[in-house]
Amino acid sequence: MGRLFGTDGVRGVANKEPMTADIALRLGRAIAYLCRAHTGRHRIVVGKDTRLSGYMLENAMVAGICSMGVDAFVIGPLPTPGVAFITQSMRADAGVMISASHNLFQDNGIKFFHRDGYKLPDEDEEEMEGLIVSDRLSRLQPTADKVGKAFRIDDARGRYIVFAKETFPKELSLEGVNIVLDCANGAGYRVAPTVFSELGAEVRTLGVEPDGKNINEACGSQNAERMASLTKETGADIGIALDGDGDRVIFADEQGRIVDGDAVMAFCGREMIRTGDLPHNTVVATVMSNIGLELALKEVGGKLVRTAVGDRYVVEEMRRADYLLGGEQSGHLIFREYTTTGDGIITALQVLAIMRRTGLKVSELAGQMKRLPQVLLNVQVERKVPLEELPSVQEDVLRVENELGDSGRVLVRYSGTEPLLRIMIEGPDSDRINWYAGEIAEKARKELC
Repeated sequence: MGRLFGTDGVRGVANKEPMTADIALRLGRAIAYLCRAHTGRHRIVVGKDTRLSGYMLENAMVAGICSMGVDAFVIGPLPTPGVAFITQSMRADAGVMISASHNLFQDNGIKFFHRDGYKLPDEDEEEMEGLIVSDRLSRLQPTADKVGKAFRIDDARGRYIVFAKETFPKELSLEGVNIVLDCANGAGYRVAPTVFSELGAEVRTLGVEPDGKNINEACGSQNAERMASLTKETGADIGIALDGDGDRVIFADEQGRIVDGDAVMAFCGREMIRTGDLPHNTVVATVMSNIGLELALKEVGGKLVRTAVGDRYVVEEMRRADYLLGGEQSGHLIFREYTTTGDGIITALQVLAIMRRTGLKVSELAGQMKRLPQVLLNVQVERKVPLEELPSVQEDVLRVENELGDSGRVLVRYSGTEPLLRIMIEGPDSDRINWYAGEIAEKARKELC
């Protein structure tokens, strides 16, 4: 068995290693063992999305938790941020979300939350992996009345709906707002329509008929074209598309144009700077966010801090320096005043609040960021030589950076999962940056292929 944990929990094809019932059971035992470090009776929240394989993995996870003397609180389908909220709200020792996020139904995944609602730190994941590999837990299982119990929490959905609605300003209403809402046939299919309609909006829904196999299929944030088209056709004010586990969101403006996470961070950041609600006037994003975001913030005295790719790194930086707004181009946004992880519903509520306060349309808000042309080239490589050991590539990168100056940027990095060198360049002239990227790619092929 190879390494279990990736950048966001454990993920793979359902019923194949590492996404088997056996591994789920052992993960359940491992997270329960970690919780037992504290005294008293222990509880772990277990949620999932709408995948067919969720039944199998949920039952195995609960069995593993109970076999270590810890109680399992089973809450059924709920968005990932809802699991984080319930974990924190119920003062549970940990939370488990069974979901492969934006992947299709044949995949599944398991991610873990600490008692504070934040994702489990690396050192805890490493300890869990060590426990599973060594099989030490098989000698530590309690017996008789020391085994755990499983409880189904029927009101978790209602609790999360109330929590989400409370993040929308009480002095505002969504009366008269028309929304096209795509729930990706995923974990948000019940809660999201309820949240927006109870706040007064007229909601036309897509992706609210999950059958276990249609999650993210031609719908949701990864396939937002249908949502965007319907937004324009129906004259709706905004289109909202969640992903399968509800932690990402992509928007469409009233003209049916897609609005991604970069644009949302730009106009939300600018509004929070205007109102004095953005600590240090700083937004956190990854190295993949468009430089247009950086320039849009700079126009109003703001700053962008960049991290490695992955929401985990964004959240780590936000916590380290007490920043309140961050996220990814993909629509995984964190409003840390309200949430500990990305939350598509709460992000949408913050966008709607800005619309209502300013009287601006989505197109006008998104227009505050001017996106620079971007090119991304992938070079298949036979080996991953440290980039500092490739002088010809480094010389080209430095030359392009000097020529672009403050009007562009260059990012060259290896893929973490594939034998690829990724070359990303942004700048004001599309033809020119394509030429630059081709030059660097040619040098890289000579060195690495």
